[in-house]
Amino acid sequence: MTSLPTSGAALVTGASSGIGREIARELARRGHDVVLVARSADKLAELAAELTASGVRAEALATDLADRAARAALPQRVSDLGLDVTILVNNAGLSTLGLIAESDPEDEMTMVEVDVVAVVDLCSRFLPGMVARRSGAVLNVASTAAFQPLPGQAGYGAGKVFVLSYTQSLAAELKGTGVTATTLCPGPVDTGFGETAGFSKEEAEAALPSVMWVSAADVARAAVEGMAKGRLVVIPGAVNRVAAAISQVTPRTLLLPMLAKSHPALKRRAR
Repeated sequence: MTSLPTSGAALVTGASSGIGREIARELARRGHDVVLVARSADKLAELAAELTASGVRAEALATDLADRAARAALPQRVSDLGLDVTILVNNAGLSTLGLIAESDPEDEMTMVEVDVVAVVDLCSRFLPGMVARRSGAVLNVASTAAFQPLPGQAGYGAGKVFVLSYTQSLAAELKGTGVTATTLCPGPVDTGFGETAGFSKEEAEAALPSVMWVSAADVARAAVEGMAKGRLVVIPGAVNRVAAAISQVTPRTLLLPMLAKSHPALKRRAR
């Protein structure tokens, strides 16, 4: 049975809040040392102190993952701490909101840089060491948006499709190496992500039924358990698993109008 490496450390991006913070906590509860990566130094330091008090080593490395030079420096910064990354969690992500025809090019490129390019970059940088040690695990965070188009958040949805496909291909490449790759595809989670993207919690809850919502802590537990078992894809919540399956087989000519009608950004436009 697959299990997570017991040596080295877990590097978790986007660890200052939401799912990333809860994944770091879940890994620490299981005895893993953690390297916390995000932009907010203060929030990372607070979480590092909390996890250190629980008995594990927790290091905070404030990093702007949209900055390619900053990402390139991460392996050396980790090495300078005397640590090897044996678990990589690419959780950091953001979304824009609205019509592509009305989008800001810089905001769109920043989103792609964090949601897509950073995943590829960090996998390329940290996987060679895992493969050489024949021990490791990668968890790349996508979304149930990976199973369908997402008008109103087109770039975000497409980025998650990329993460899902990339991680599945990675898992096949890693077979027999002692390293696993898992994609986490959560549905709606109350983390403040939507508010940062530009729509209110009320709008999100109106667009997505309450039965689809899963807490960040429950998502984190499912994610770490799935990664420990070497699962290819983890979708927390039975309703989300059913919805993902249905969306994959529904003709796009039927699905797209339904999605466009329910998305907060396009509903605003219709008013």
